[in-house]
Amino acid sequence: MNQLQALLNGSLIRTKHVENAAIININERKVCASTFGFYVPPENAINLIYTFYNNLMQVRREGLYFKQKHYKCVRADEYSIYLKNPDGGLIAVKTNTFILIATYKVGMYPSVCVEAVEKLADYFRDKGS
Repeated sequence: MNQLQALLNGSLIRTKHVENAAIININERKVCASTFGFYVPPENAINLIYTFYNNLMQVRREGLYFKQKHYKCVRADEYSIYLKNPDGGLIAVKTNTFILIATYKVGMYPSVCVEAVEKLADYFRDKGS
């Protein structure tokens, strides 16, 4: 397990309110770490990068497809996108280098998931990444 995977497990999965998580390297346009068994297709990674830089208004209006599921937008700004559907939700947060993704399912607290992802993003921002 690499350092980034350890961070995902230690700071997100450990909360018990994050089902899966991944880190996308914006410059490399690919996933550089994910929790066990969580595969993010390359087109989904690229779509999230594009969304943050060019498509926030459309996501606010129409939501987002991620891993063949449609999510309705709860919030979208230049740093954070919060989405939900009947099965749970998706949180995406952008730093200088990374986009952090976390999912939660029904029965998990969305607010705990959001707080954990935003704290990890702050950690990366403090480190300059």
